[in-house]
Amino acid sequence: MGKPHVLVIPGPAQGHVIPLMELSRHLAKQGIKISFVNTDFNHKRVVHAFGNNVAENDLLHLVSVPDGLEDGEDRNRIGRLIERLCQVMPGQLKDLIHKLNASDDDKISCVLADVTLGFALDVAAELGIPRAALWPASVYQLVLNLCIPKHIDDGLIDEDGTPLLKDKMVQLSPTTPVVRPTNFLWLNLDPFPSTQKIIFDLVRGNNKAVETVDWVLCNSSLELELERFNLLPKVLPIGPLSAANRLGNLSGNFWPEDSACLQWLDQQPPGSVIYIAFGSFAIFDQIQFQELALGLEQTNRPFLWVVREDSIKGNHLVYPQGFIERVGNRGKMVSWAPQGAVLEHSSIACFVSHCGWNSTLEGVSNGVPFLCWPYFADQFLNQSYICDIWKVGLRFERDERGIIGKVEIKSKVERLVGDENIRTRAAELRQKVTKSVGVGGNSDKVLKDFVEWLKS
Repeated sequence: MGKPHVLVIPGPAQGHVIPLMELSRHLAKQGIKISFVNTDFNHKRVVHAFGNNVAENDLLHLVSVPDGLEDGEDRNRIGRLIERLCQVMPGQLKDLIHKLNASDDDKISCVLADVTLGFALDVAAELGIPRAALWPASVYQLVLNLCIPKHIDDGLIDEDGTPLLKDKMVQLSPTTPVVRPTNFLWLNLDPFPSTQKIIFDLVRGNNKAVETVDWVLCNSSLELELERFNLLPKVLPIGPLSAANRLGNLSGNFWPEDSACLQWLDQQPPGSVIYIAFGSFAIFDQIQFQELALGLEQTNRPFLWVVREDSIKGNHLVYPQGFIERVGNRGKMVSWAPQGAVLEHSSIACFVSHCGWNSTLEGVSNGVPFLCWPYFADQFLNQSYICDIWKVGLRFERDERGIIGKVEIKSKVERLVGDENIRTRAAELRQKVTKSVGVGGNSDKVLKDFVEWLKS
């Protein structure tokens, strides 16, 4: 009998590729063979950023399949991307599995897929291959998705997922975050109703797949979401994967990292630097971009700001006049940062974040307080965790223009950095989540059981 051989299939977005790559690298270190399937488009980005060398023992191999879109098509058009993935990818995955099985003595023994790609789990079921799924966000987000029939019965949404009670606040238990129906996941990724319907139908299909798989793992921990895991006993915590996996470079990144910023951080006083990063999707208009720049300048603190080349509508970065000269060496702008290493650095005072789940976990795992600037998807829910449940950060408030102004930015930075209670809670939460992934911790035990199952 050959080695266990797992086909790993992440959703085609940065926040989905990274946790599945972290898990894959862990499994490869346990002697399990991995074929990691990106879309052709993302495969090229990952290889460009890091090359093919993603596992020390040559057990992790990068492969790819088409996503159904043409070269040059906009992959940020989520509705179009999902439609083509659902049409094209099942057949491509079947062909890939047959090809790998024909060319490799170690046949595919398990498909480990992102919950957001329920059709990949359906393919595995059709081929009689054992299935596991990873949910890459908070378990409470999965609870909200699985509660769609309840939301319909309660009159919150109609059969197409459209909100009927937009201002009603949803709270499934006294210890869960409060959510507006307008912030349900499928309504929060794209403003167009046709796209929202596509995403809603995808979520419902994914929910069915979750009910039948052998394992459902979640990149979270009991220390972060105990009561929410109790609502879904089938879903098991193995996170935060970023805290368990201090492996240096994250080979799931889509952009090359600018490691020179770490030397710049070495020159800053402890607990002094504002770190600003908004993930891989957030786009600002020019007015908001300028206000953010001026707000950072007015804090009179050193700051490290991740400014992607496509951060601005129209792709033309224009800083306020004289900004670069005025901030001088106090401000460091990079196109992409080694975020795990940055947040570990002793010079970091706080994290201005879009509150994506990976960024949330990285900040929490390093005891860094947050200033929350959610953009879409589950980020509003994660903001509620940070500010209301864990109490390790603050929200920004928008002005009458819908803008987070420079005065608000300066004010919230001063308030957060001066709040000893928030810093204490952030340090305590860090200890808890570190314990969960340490030897004998809750997440560590689940991961060990999963490895044993794969090997059996």
